[in-house]
Amino acid sequence: MQKINNQKGNMTKEKKITLNAEKRKVIADQFQSFYEDKVKDKLVQAKEQYDLIREKAKEQMDKVVRFHQPQEDIDTIRRMIQKYNRSGGELYQDNCFYVERPIMKVDDEGREYESKDEVHVRFNMGRNFARAYYRDELKAKGLNPDFQLSINDDYSKRNPKYYNDESAVNTYLGFSNSSNEDKSITKPVAKWESDFQLWTIGSSYCHSRQFKVDENTLNFFKMYVASADNVIKEHQQMYSYVEGKMKTLRLGLKSYRHFDQAKALADKIGVVLNETMMNESSSLALSIYSPENLASLLEDKEVMTREQKIAFARKQMQQSVN
Repeated sequence: MQKINNQKGNMTKEKKITLNAEKRKVIADQFQSFYEDKVKDKLVQAKEQYDLIREKAKEQMDKVVRFHQPQEDIDTIRRMIQKYNRSGGELYQDNCFYVERPIMKVDDEGREYESKDEVHVRFNMGRNFARAYYRDELKAKGLNPDFQLSINDDYSKRNPKYYNDESAVNTYLGFSNSSNEDKSITKPVAKWESDFQLWTIGSSYCHSRQFKVDENTLNFFKMYVASADNVIKEHQQMYSYVEGKMKTLRLGLKSYRHFDQAKALADKIGVVLNETMMNESSSLALSIYSPENLASLLEDKEVMTREQKIAFARKQMQQSVN
């Protein structure tokens, strides 16, 4: 009898996990996280470098603007507006500036002519920059910051999922807003709009103000603009690298029927993968609702979204394996 039971136990242990679309998605996510972790430091460093230069750029721009438009002139126009309304002049709080330096150029016939070297300096956020800068935060919320990169400038590839991802990301970042949203929450776009603004003389048309600077100052602002562009570039390069790996992986996963095949591949590459990850509800119950974690959740009265629960569970499983 004991021998038969042992045979049954061995048969149970040797039972293979058959893969389906959902399990393949879980496996693919583990591989994607692995490849992203290998290269994401470059994006992190690009953001850190931008943050450092941004603080210096704010100080430098304040000096430039106040040199050309002294605070006493701003105060005078403000008093004139109070007295004469719009006839007293125009003031605008701006975070967009054009700086320039006069230069000489030579035309095709060898004749010199006066021109200018110009830089557009922005302290607000463009959409490509926002998706790169807030990529980790967007992914943690279950959103897709890579939707634009996924079509590779081929707009014929835009489908319902693309538009859904675009809408969700723009809403979270604050490029799109609705009247029924919680107004107490400051979205990233609004945060950046208010982070740095200078009172300027003139209308809201940014290009109407040209602030002349010397060569060193102009080159510094070029470096600042380049640092913002570098954040976008590192996002693009990270996506290209990871997606190149994932295309190959997805083809392989389609041919795998059982979990042990994916496990063998993961072990060779160094990806953490175990059977508990195949049962999402079970792993969530084990990781989230363990006595320690449940007590923490109850104490903090935290309500987690489904995406947060999944991310939390995977983090716990990763820690348990390590």
